[in-house]
Amino acid sequence: MKISKLAAILLVLPLTAFAGKAEREMMSNEVEPAVKAATGSLKTSCGCDVKFDIKTDSFQTTDDMFKIKYFASTIKDNAGSYCADAASKKAMCKMKTIEFSKAATTSLKFAGGKVVATTDGTSQPSWEMLTKEVDK
Repeated sequence: MKISKLAAILLVLPLTAFAGKAEREMMSNEVEPAVKAATGSLKTSCGCDVKFDIKTDSFQTTDDMFKIKYFASTIKDNAGSYCADAASKKAMCKMKTIEFSKAATTSLKFAGGKVVATTDGTSQPSWEMLTKEVDK
């Protein structure tokens, strides 16, 4: 009986990880400012109003959440140099929404104004993956 109770507790613990103080602080102190900086850079550099749709329920730990921060930082750091001409701005502004979640693989797809990006928890989509998709 003790073993089954212990097993039940161990199965429930990962499900409550996102509710922890460290995860909430990571989201509010690091992830949200990084996403805001990325959308601000797209607006300033490219003239685009792009929304991030972070599927927060798929990111359970602070390690997972770093991938959101890194992906957003990649966008912030590269938008200015990429949007140096009208054609590049036009390509980038085809994006209306960037949806980001954790999944089995790291990928990035673009269709109908929506970027669907995923991380496998060990890597995040690159700037090159993003520009390759929007430049099609």
